[in-house]
Amino acid sequence: MRTGLLRMVGAATAVYGLAVTARPELLARPSGLADADGRVAGATRVSLRPLAWRDAASGAALVLAPEGPALRTAALVRIAADFGDAALLGATLPDRSARRMAVAVSVGWGALSLAGLLAPAARRPRGVPGRA
Repeated sequence: MRTGLLRMVGAATAVYGLAVTARPELLARPSGLADADGRVAGATRVSLRPLAWRDAASGAALVLAPEGPALRTAALVRIAADFGDAALLGATLPDRSARRMAVAVSVGWGALSLAGLLAPAARRPRGVPGRA
């Protein structure tokens, strides 16, 4: 497991999740969920905030979980969320190009977490303290 990669994905996800929780239009506009003037309906804003909060929480878990089973579990939750987003947003967003982008972004982040989970731990040179 590449702990550093998982922690980087977690930090980026947590920051993005907090940003979208505060400003749902950051996700709504590129997803094609805004009107022609770029305005985001109140119901859409309400619907996106829990999704963003989930990202913030799962990202924080990747950053804070101790190495071992807790970090593996946090990574699996993040992977399931990203691949679930790809499947659901890819099937339901109203705009075809937005669907493609959502799938690409979601699969990309899920793949990074999967790579961090499955990659062998970085080897440390002899004499360097720390966990392998």
